[in-house]
Amino acid sequence: MKKRMERYNTIREIVRSRYIRTQRDLVDELKNRGFVCTQATVSRDITDMGLRKLPEGVYMLAEDLHLQRMVSDLVNKVTVTGNLIVIKTSTGTAQGVAAALDAADFPSILGSVAGDDTILAIAVDDEQAKSFEAAVNKLRLK
Repeated sequence: MKKRMERYNTIREIVRSRYIRTQRDLVDELKNRGFVCTQATVSRDITDMGLRKLPEGVYMLAEDLHLQRMVSDLVNKVTVTGNLIVIKTSTGTAQGVAAALDAADFPSILGSVAGDDTILAIAVDDEQAKSFEAAVNKLRLK
């Protein structure tokens, strides 16, 4: 059971940070991270976790679909400097976007502050900030 939960957590991280288009891509990414599993195992995991394939052809966590729509429509730019991430949004939407990002519970983010059109998010470290930037940009699908 523990191994499956570890694999689920790793799949969640991979799908949030990378463009995964096929089950084979996911098997390869898991292998790169030390998991040995078959395409059949990954297929069951996708079903169990409720992953969805977007019209753009990439897998998305079911719980991230609302977030994806919001970020895609409202986020204009993401910039990282050190462990700080600045997210520019459409006027008047930063607080809603920040609340949605906070609700997604990214483990690498300590917290965020939102104004009218700008969000400041604070990551654990520089590497996690880059990972979060990649995840937000993936949600933008632009």
